[in-house]
Amino acid sequence: MTLRYVAGALALFLAACTNQESAPARENAQTAKAERADPFTYANYDAVRATHLDLDLAVLFDEQTLKGTATLVLKRLDPEADTLVLDTNDLAIESVEAEIGGTWRHVSFILGEDDPALGSRLEIELPEDAERVRVAYRTSPGAAGLQWLSPAQTAGGVHPFMYSQNQTINARSMAPVQDTPAVRMTYSARLTTPPDLVALMSAAQDEGPRDGAYVFDMPQPVPAYLLAVAVGDLSFRAIDDRIGIYAEDDILAAAAAEFEDTPGMMEAAEALYGPYRWGRYDLLVLPPSFPFGGMENPRLSFLTPTLVAGDKSLTNVVAHELAHSWSGNLVTNATWRDAWLNEGFTSYVENRLMEALYGPERATMERALDLDSLKRTVANAERPALTQLKLPADLAHPDDAFSQVAYVKGAFFLKFLEERFGREAFDAFLRGYFDHFAFQSITTEDFETYLRENLLADDPEAVSEAELRAWLYEPGLPETIETPVSDAFEKVAAQQARWLSGEIGADALEVASWSAHEWLHFINTLPKAMTQEQFAALDARFGLTDSANAEIAFAWYMKAIPGGYEPAMPAIEDFLNRVGRGKFIYPLYTALKENGREDFARRVYAEARARYHPIAQRRIDGILG
Repeated sequence: MTLRYVAGALALFLAACTNQESAPARENAQTAKAERADPFTYANYDAVRATHLDLDLAVLFDEQTLKGTATLVLKRLDPEADTLVLDTNDLAIESVEAEIGGTWRHVSFILGEDDPALGSRLEIELPEDAERVRVAYRTSPGAAGLQWLSPAQTAGGVHPFMYSQNQTINARSMAPVQDTPAVRMTYSARLTTPPDLVALMSAAQDEGPRDGAYVFDMPQPVPAYLLAVAVGDLSFRAIDDRIGIYAEDDILAAAAAEFEDTPGMMEAAEALYGPYRWGRYDLLVLPPSFPFGGMENPRLSFLTPTLVAGDKSLTNVVAHELAHSWSGNLVTNATWRDAWLNEGFTSYVENRLMEALYGPERATMERALDLDSLKRTVANAERPALTQLKLPADLAHPDDAFSQVAYVKGAFFLKFLEERFGREAFDAFLRGYFDHFAFQSITTEDFETYLRENLLADDPEAVSEAELRAWLYEPGLPETIETPVSDAFEKVAAQQARWLSGEIGADALEVASWSAHEWLHFINTLPKAMTQEQFAALDARFGLTDSANAEIAFAWYMKAIPGGYEPAMPAIEDFLNRVGRGKFIYPLYTALKENGREDFARRVYAEARARYHPIAQRRIDGILG
């Protein structure tokens, strides 16, 4: 064999060895890419990525639209890319321009067919040297992420109101963007509004006069779902030098008193998890139609007015939204299959903050209530795979990721790790986690790798492989889940048992010291076979049908409907007409339908529907067919 053939054979041998060695690496890379893939976006963000969004919009209440331009600063990841693909939903695209060497010129674009869930693909011609793209557009009056309220639907009754709710994939109904949590961008905005209204965004606020021209800046990169806007007749009250409340005048003072402990929550969070990195932290109390308890828009959490109970019993939601400043906003799930990275971490941090402010007993009671809710969710799940933390690849819609599994199972997983490694070690791990992944979007697999390298490696016997897999990738409740034991709840249960047995009457129940959590435990654990006399006795003694605490009222109504307690029905109708929070209204409409009151539910919904957010309308349309 000549030297030439020897060299050639050696080269082929080395190449073969290289291919054999790299096959697992290639397979791992492909698997990692698949785990990061987002099926709920059209955007070609692996080729071209938006790094900054600049909005210049007029808020047109008469037309119920936003009109203006969105300018995107681009970073090319693929030098050969000749198109930019964005997400839109019911946007009227008027023109598209690209900036080349400081000069704007029109470019061609194609707006694809509308998908009921994903909206339309906007494919834009991208010249070789284009640095920015500017889209002139108008939103739809029925935009999924925007709600327009008439003056009559506000507390003041004089001025209209508009606000956004862009999680999970509704930002595309507000602006043409890469609407995936995998992409983070900074943003700026200029809004023109009626001069007697205040405009707010999830950004540094315009602190100038109420003049109808507002400028905003968000220098920290955020995913599109954290874009947020609200415009209305709003006033402001400071709680301290970096935290305050925006609300309509009728609820402002009560909200400021209810949420006055927020600075203490901030101090506790910073002591545990490092500095707050977003500048100010303000709260906006929205009209009752807001479909969620809260939304963690950075710098400006949106809150439902149903949290203003008068006794601070529901402020855990404020703690939750604040906690998102670390878990969710700072470190974000890269796909909605990994939603537990946002919500489970946040629910764990929330519980730690409640313990720091109000003591271990309240934190234990809240975990116990959460576990009961999680058990109901798991028992009623349509698919076992939807009770995993890492959700299946065939998730039908990203909103399906937001069940008690993501929130509560995720939080109990972190509680499990805390117990196994000790609180001191786990606190240090979490603080390092937030620092390491700050302003990044990650997957469950990224978290698992970090966990193995920075916690398990120091104590490999603390958690077995089977236990880790059961928590992250298997359905249902792991055997190692904590069972919180509350002394207060045990005392409630003992009194309840005596009353149910007839040993004592409702008048003899000792409830003067009960918190809202104890009342919720009492109501939630009442048996299905309640008699009408028992319903009436509790209601006459404690006025549960007319409770001012929305959580207590809701829990009572969920017993009254299947129990056939007629005196509660007018109050339920009033509640459904006043409150738009999905946590309450979805189960109530479902219970009405399933318990022979579908006609009642349809009549109430026909009256209330216009006051609900489009997100809530779609859900209840589905419930009632």
